[in-house]
Amino acid sequence: MALQHFLTLQDLPAADLETIIRRAIDLKAQPQPASSLTGKTLGLIFEKASTRTRVAFEVAMNQLGGASVFLTNNDSQLGRGEPVADTARVMSRMVEVIAIRTFSHASLEKFAAYSRVPVINALSDDFHPCQLLADVQTFMEARGDIRGARVAWVGDGNNMCQSYINAAAVFGFSLQIATPSGFEPKAELLERYAKHVSLVSDPKQAVAGADLVVTDVWASMGMEAEQSERATRFAAYQVNTALMAYAAESALFMHCLPAHRGEEVSAEILDADDSVVWQEAENRMHSKKALLEYLIAG
Repeated sequence: MALQHFLTLQDLPAADLETIIRRAIDLKAQPQPASSLTGKTLGLIFEKASTRTRVAFEVAMNQLGGASVFLTNNDSQLGRGEPVADTARVMSRMVEVIAIRTFSHASLEKFAAYSRVPVINALSDDFHPCQLLADVQTFMEARGDIRGARVAWVGDGNNMCQSYINAAAVFGFSLQIATPSGFEPKAELLERYAKHVSLVSDPKQAVAGADLVVTDVWASMGMEAEQSERATRFAAYQVNTALMAYAAESALFMHCLPAHRGEEVSAEILDADDSVVWQEAENRMHSKKALLEYLIAG
């Protein structure tokens, strides 16, 4: 079997991604944890801070009977200048899978090129594919198949937005993106997936009739110096009661968290009945269990 990485949603066939999500739903329903990865070890390399991603990976591996090893740059020789390729060569001889949370997507790709085991993108500046597994799982649990649904992205054209573009093509939903000028996702992605994605400047136009409305923080990790400027540029892109009124009556709201109440989303929307952010966060763990099984056990 060829070595299989998971750096973007495009790395796996659509049918396999759907199988992973349905397996995640099954694992969530099991009263007792599975033991499919007993004796296996997950290596975690995190350059960026994390709550949900780290806990989800470590608990997922534990519940599957395996173990995990967590490293930051301060804990490893990467922080002292060891080449990415050398770290990949060494770690992949000791563990069965490696998840990396980093800034540079190119560094992640380089690590995967020299790894002997599957590498998972636990977030890079360009993509966050694991989050989309949890999001699609959450939609399926609440509303059924996402294929044919209308999804609205409101806010920065960041790594989450770009993963939603990939997901629209993989899972067959339409995606309307509303973002201020200058903050759009990569033009190459918009062009490649033009059949599934449209870009507008008016958030009301994007949200109109949407079955799912999604947003994220206005300034991602590493962009803290831009917070003040972005708050001004994005002020009209807050997801609030007035904006959600344009969505379908049964529309869900999602956010990958952490959320800044009163900025990209109002407190009343984040805590509303149609907000599934807490279920979405929990599903990070279940979808990671299914992904780890798929990559390690096949």
